[in-house]
Amino acid sequence: MTISKKSFVWGTVVVALFLACLVYPGQIFGAIGNLISVLNPLILGGVMAYAVNLLSRELEKWLWPHAGQKWAQGLRRPLAILFALLIIVLIIAGVMRLVIPQFIEAINSFFKTVPSTVNDLTHWLNRIDQEHTISKRITDATSSFNWKSIEAKATKFLTAGASGLFSSTVNIFSSIFSGLFNFVLAFVFSIYLISGKEKIGGWLNRLMDDFLPAKLVAKTHYVLSVTDKMFSSFIAGQVLEGFILGTLCTLGMLLFQFPDALSIGALVGVSALIPMIGAWIGGVVGFVLIAVTSPIKAILFVVFIIILQQIEGNLIYPRVVGGTIGLPGILVLAAITVGSGLAGIVGMMLAVPITATLYKLMRNATFKKEGILKE
Repeated sequence: MTISKKSFVWGTVVVALFLACLVYPGQIFGAIGNLISVLNPLILGGVMAYAVNLLSRELEKWLWPHAGQKWAQGLRRPLAILFALLIIVLIIAGVMRLVIPQFIEAINSFFKTVPSTVNDLTHWLNRIDQEHTISKRITDATSSFNWKSIEAKATKFLTAGASGLFSSTVNIFSSIFSGLFNFVLAFVFSIYLISGKEKIGGWLNRLMDDFLPAKLVAKTHYVLSVTDKMFSSFIAGQVLEGFILGTLCTLGMLLFQFPDALSIGALVGVSALIPMIGAWIGGVVGFVLIAVTSPIKAILFVVFIIILQQIEGNLIYPRVVGGTIGLPGILVLAAITVGSGLAGIVGMMLAVPITATLYKLMRNATFKKEGILKE
C-alpha cells in the first residue's frame, strides 16, 4: 500500500506536534493559553452569533420567504437579526424590570429596620443583664487594649494602602473598559458572522476541498452537522426547561402564598438556562426578597426551592433536555457532574451537548457497523 504525499505531510506534522508537546509542554500550553485569551472576543462573538442565529434563521422563514424582489431579499436577514436581538433584550430587560425594583426595595426595607432591631436587641440584653455583667466584661476587655498602638497600626495601614487603593481603582476601571471593549468587539464580530454566514461557509468549504482529502472533508461535514444539531437542540431544550421551571415556581409560590411570585418565578426560569444550579441562583434572590417581609415564609420558600430543585434535577431536566437531544437521562447527569468538576459553570453548559454529540456519533457508527444504518 502506497502512502500519498499529502498523507505523509499531514502525518509528519501530527508527529512533530506530538513530540513538541512532550518536550516543551509548559511553553506550548502557555502559548495556547495566551492565544485563547487574545482570541476571547472572537470566541465570545462566535458563541453569540450561534445563539442569535438559531432565532434569526427561524424569523427569516416568517419574513416574506417567497418574495422575489431584491429589496425584500436584502432586508430579510437584517430585519431577522434585529428582531432576534430585540426579543432577547426585551426578555432580559423584562425579567430585570420585575426583579431589580423588588430587590432594591427589599434592601432598603432591611436597612430601615436595622435601627429598630438594634434597639430591640439592646433592650432585651438589658433585661437579661440586670447586674450588668456583660457590660462590665466588655469594659474590662476594652480597657486592656493599647489604643495608641492600634491607632498607629491603623494609620500605617491606611497610609500604605492609599497607593494600593489607587492602583486597585485604576485596575478596576481598566478591567471594566477592557470588558466593554471586548463585548462590543464580540458583538460586531457576531453580527458579521450571521450576516455573511453563507460566504464564510463557502470560503471554508473551498479551503477544505482544496487542501484536505475528500474523505476527511466528508467526515468533517458529517461531524459538524451532528454537532450543530445537538447544540441547537440543547439550547431549545434549555429554553423549554427554563419556561417549565419558571412556570412551576410561579404556580407553587402562588399556591403557598409567597410574596413576589411573578418576579421570582421569572428569575428562576431565566437562571435555569444554567444547567442544574440555575434554580439556586433565583432561589437565593427570592430568599432575600421574602425574608424582609417574613423570615418564616423565606425559610419555607427555601424548602420549596429544594424540593423543586430535586424534581427539576432528577425528573424534568434529564427528560426535557435529554429528550430534545436524544441523550439518556443518566448520561445527562453524568455529563453535568464531570463538566462541573472540570470547568465549573461553563463546563456544565458545554458538557451535555458535547456528550450528546459523542453519543450520537458513536451510536451511528455502531449502527453502520451492524448494518442497521446505511451510509
